[in-house]
Amino acid sequence: MLADLSHAPLLIVGALWLALAIDRLLGEPAARWHPVVWMGHYLGWVGAFIAPQRTQTGAADYQRFGLGALAWIAGAALVLIVSAALQQAVQQLPALLGLVLLGLLLKPLLAWRMLRGEVLAVEAALAESLPAGRARLAWLVSRDVQALSEAEVRESAIESLAENLNDSVVAPIFWFVLLGLPGAALYRFANTADAMWGYRGAYNGRDWAWAGKWAARADDVLSWLPARLTALLLALVNGGLSLRALRREAGRTPSPNSGWPMAAMALALGVSLHKPGVYALHSQGRALLASDTARAADLGSKMLISLAIIATAAIVFIAFSAQEVQP
Repeated sequence: MLADLSHAPLLIVGALWLALAIDRLLGEPAARWHPVVWMGHYLGWVGAFIAPQRTQTGAADYQRFGLGALAWIAGAALVLIVSAALQQAVQQLPALLGLVLLGLLLKPLLAWRMLRGEVLAVEAALAESLPAGRARLAWLVSRDVQALSEAEVRESAIESLAENLNDSVVAPIFWFVLLGLPGAALYRFANTADAMWGYRGAYNGRDWAWAGKWAARADDVLSWLPARLTALLLALVNGGLSLRALRREAGRTPSPNSGWPMAAMALALGVSLHKPGVYALHSQGRALLASDTARAADLGSKMLISLAIIATAAIVFIAFSAQEVQP
């Protein structure tokens, strides 16, 4: 059931466009009011219990996996309960007031303005100096940036932009259209858990190999369709891409999902993106130029508008189709 769209298509559509408008005009709310920050606090707190220090021994792998799964499920259940209750309350209000409140609740689950701004800030910092670019990139990625060249800093920023187009924009909207506010909130919880727990080994002094495995797999499942949708939307706003090439390049990364938007971005820009020792996307493409960062950001903005228009059309079509089949 698509978030009771047959009853309130204008509520869902209006809330989506309002959330996007707020994001464009105002950006992120203060951290103390940000639900994704609250999710991060929970995950950070419980993570200290489920993931051992690298020097510790004790619980077996299956026990760490079980603890991680239970902690994830408990947090996800809380997110679903709260978001479902909020949506239910909003649906009882007058239409315009409900639309505004639902848009305000959805907005923190989307983060295009912040993502775009951070990536462009990396390019601006690179124009000053390589150390400044590295320092700015460190705000955006978890990898060690100290040894990166100028080209690698630029590549990392654009790769992060492409990957997070799915994580911070397309996937939350996709799940909002399907399941309403609970769907978008659950996805952001899962994605945040993967970002904080989903490491294949040690990170920040803790061993996440088994403690974070459930979180990593859950994010893989919830991101599978949106990641491919992100790639297709980038192809659309670019005026077309070879689907065969897209599928081939996407398969070069170890992740089942992140390769799709990154490959689409590499093909759309005509450039090569690589992470030494891990993957090389569109290796026959040219080297990145400083101007490509702005081009990538512009592609993301066009993709977002296209996504919103397609989502609106789908919601309205389904709503009216449902009305026609009613006796």
